[in-house]
Amino acid sequence: MTLPFAPDTFAKDRAEALAAQRGLELTHPQQWDFLQSAESLDLQAAPGSGKTSLIGLKLTLLAQGWYSATCGICVLSHTNTAKDEITHRVCDSPAGRRLLGFPHFIGTIQSFANTFLALPALRSRGIDIQAVDDDAYEHAALRLLDNHRGFFKLKAYTERRHDGRDLVARAHYVCDAGELTVTGPTGSLPFSSTSPSGQQLIRLKNDLADQGLFRYSDMFAIAEHHLLHHPDIVRATAHRFPFVLLDEMQDTSDVQQHLLDQVFGKGGTVVQRVGDVNQGIFTDRTPTRVLPSAFPHASAAELPVSRRFGTKIADLASLLTVQRCQSIEGVGPQGTIALLLFDDNCVPDVIPAFERLARETVPDHLLVAAPPRVLASRLAPGTADAFPQSLACYLPTFTPNPAARPAAELITTVRASRALLAAGDRRTATVQTWDAVRRAFRQGADNALPAIQRIERSAATVGLQMRVLLHDLLSADIDDPEQWKALMERLREVLPQLAGAPPAACRLDDFLRYIPLLAPHAEAVGNDAAPMMSVATSIQRAKGETHAATLILECLDSRGRKYDVHETLALVAQSKDVADAPVSVRKAAQLLFVGATRPTHLLAFAVHRNRIEPHLGALQARGWLVRSVYQGR
Repeated sequence: MTLPFAPDTFAKDRAEALAAQRGLELTHPQQWDFLQSAESLDLQAAPGSGKTSLIGLKLTLLAQGWYSATCGICVLSHTNTAKDEITHRVCDSPAGRRLLGFPHFIGTIQSFANTFLALPALRSRGIDIQAVDDDAYEHAALRLLDNHRGFFKLKAYTERRHDGRDLVARAHYVCDAGELTVTGPTGSLPFSSTSPSGQQLIRLKNDLADQGLFRYSDMFAIAEHHLLHHPDIVRATAHRFPFVLLDEMQDTSDVQQHLLDQVFGKGGTVVQRVGDVNQGIFTDRTPTRVLPSAFPHASAAELPVSRRFGTKIADLASLLTVQRCQSIEGVGPQGTIALLLFDDNCVPDVIPAFERLARETVPDHLLVAAPPRVLASRLAPGTADAFPQSLACYLPTFTPNPAARPAAELITTVRASRALLAAGDRRTATVQTWDAVRRAFRQGADNALPAIQRIERSAATVGLQMRVLLHDLLSADIDDPEQWKALMERLREVLPQLAGAPPAACRLDDFLRYIPLLAPHAEAVGNDAAPMMSVATSIQRAKGETHAATLILECLDSRGRKYDVHETLALVAQSKDVADAPVSVRKAAQLLFVGATRPTHLLAFAVHRNRIEPHLGALQARGWLVRSVYQGR
């Protein structure tokens, strides 16, 4: 199918003009190859390569030249965060904003499957959808199991097994040989489907379906079943979307990929897939279960140039490309890689030592705009005797409840936004601040806040109050604790009115708290009593972020046998290929790759002095800085 856009849509002068408006440099041929391509392709993009900016630029150009009123562009991502980022990139022009409405679609793979396939299938069966949510489903399933006499045999069975209730809570549909069947968390049932317990589990699942309660994965099975029995839908959907762009492809599961293959894999649709397979830490894919269409194809194009960091971090990152070997070229700030050596007696001193090092090596204004991040592969210790095991061992005050707080405090985002404002970019500064509030609110409430473009501007409306408040956040003296408190009180008043529902106060409180401005460099160095300025979280939650300084803490693996940082750096020191390492070490290296590619200026690893000692010379020979926490400060 010929794509309905003007021949000069991707003309070089047009692209360069739009890129200049957005501050995007198009200096590498790989950028132009992707930008001007109108054929199906895979793009393997290194961390910090600017792929999201490039996607936004391409979509805006495409929207400017698109002339069909009935066929549209379909943009899919793995997460709402990635989807929101793309939406933000295209909304700075009238043409880009047209992608938010018919005939186009921007959303997650889940929302695509729901909107165009699963929900129409369920409504055709007369089912009124109540919730598509794993937590809501699990609560309803266990409540039905406990309170309905018709499931007493299933309940008795679950009481005899340590994972019995999990079986009921996580039972889901799969499409098997053209039929919807019920299976358990592991992909099978521990009993025959015709046994009394099996029959009751299937009936419980179907009863919840009749009530309109589903797990997320149910929707993919229902969508596949619908396609198999109504093949015309495939042709209609492919005709509606002749161009499909898939972002964050490395996190797409086999189930999601299989469904996308059924809809868009017949050859009539241009499908462009972008991602970094080396950051694929959330997939269910294993070496023995890979679809032929798995990302990326062997012939995938590459975007290996990172503007986030310089050659030192790029060289390390290249050695940790577990899934697909990639030589990353760092053209950003040169930066520093440091080792913080500790022993068993000074574990709590590691983070303060990192903060002192950050103040020495990173400009103060960058630390204010983006406080350092402390990352760990584990948040809470397990049952092993070894120490330290997790982030909580280094930071005893840490509460390992990642869902209870947003990724960063609002005042941090506002300070970064004010830097954009000072550079003349008022719109991005405002949208960035508002998007942070929306993300925090979404964690604690069912109702979503609108995008800033859709906030009502009329006088005497709650929308206008919100716009005035955003203006005040960017102009008031937010470093005055009392002024910040007053602004947050106004925010608490307007948010429930704007969304029609209150947020969860316990989740919002931490996000809205006041954080003092970073002390001047001369005062901060050597001040052991200075309050912690870093944000501590898991490596997984930091995926996609950019930091000025990042500390990766050495943690024990889930089996309690190996330390992730030690095992990975030992490979680096010995110049061994990570692809030849045991599976557990490859997994650790892949996770550390994600953490190590976050910072621009400082990457630090906390390592035990005894474990790293045999490799210290080799790592220092790479130009890495070594600091001994155990020797005092």
